[in-house]
Amino acid sequence: MEGQQPKTGKYALNYGLILGLVSVVFSVFLYVQKAHYEQNWAVTGIGFLIMVVIVAIAVKNFRKANGDFLSIGQALKIGTGAAVIAGIIGIIYFLIQSNLIEPDFMEKATAIAKEKTFAENPNITEEQWQQGVEMRKKFAWLTYPIILIFNTIMGLIAGLIAGLIFKKAKPAY
Repeated sequence: MEGQQPKTGKYALNYGLILGLVSVVFSVFLYVQKAHYEQNWAVTGIGFLIMVVIVAIAVKNFRKANGDFLSIGQALKIGTGAAVIAGIIGIIYFLIQSNLIEPDFMEKATAIAKEKTFAENPNITEEQWQQGVEMRKKFAWLTYPIILIFNTIMGLIAGLIAGLIFKKAKPAY
């Protein structure tokens, strides 16, 4: 008699909560170091590495609980689900940080972006900058679905990587 088969959703939820918590801790670390305004490849790379490691642990533990068998589809479900859960937690943290912890976050981020934009594009006028800011304000709500879409894609990639590493098919007999 076969034992109860584990559910990918349970692993996605549990490890998504862990990934979300670790990501928030990383964000708090950046905030404490006054590096939370920096959007560079190193910060993004570290965030993705954190995701890959946690998804890999989730997939490996699922495989162990699943009689040492794993399909790529199961790994993709775990990676995607964990990433979506972590993305929702990240959005909640961002809303708390930008509205309660640091209410002037958007103004500071805009000032930093302005300085960088004018340094990179010396021909831009103040009027052009203001038009861009107004346009960005109109579409600011798009930030949250974009974060979820980006996280979902990164979760798919992390799940694929983990699935390729830990894949083991059940015998056909």
